[in-house]
Amino acid sequence: MSQQQFENFTASSLYCDKCKAAMPVRERLLLVLPEKEIYDYLCTGCASSVGQREITAGEKLMAQNRTARRPRRAPTPRRLVP
Repeated sequence: MSQQQFENFTASSLYCDKCKAAMPVRERLLLVLPEKEIYDYLCTGCASSVGQREITAGEKLMAQNRTARRPRRAPTPRRLVP
């Protein structure tokens, strides 16, 4: 596996000390700086902070370029049934 597969990893659940279990989390933008953005992971059960993630400006730009290069699939035509 290449390292590029995990560059834009986001968590869907993390362990919460207050809930004493792995809980679903939501990501909240905490701080925007010229060189990076910092996100906070909040437990959906008790709303406590359970982690953080940083995205550098270069990583964000690379992610935008990857999504812009992906060709959109044309919708499949529907057949009319008599």
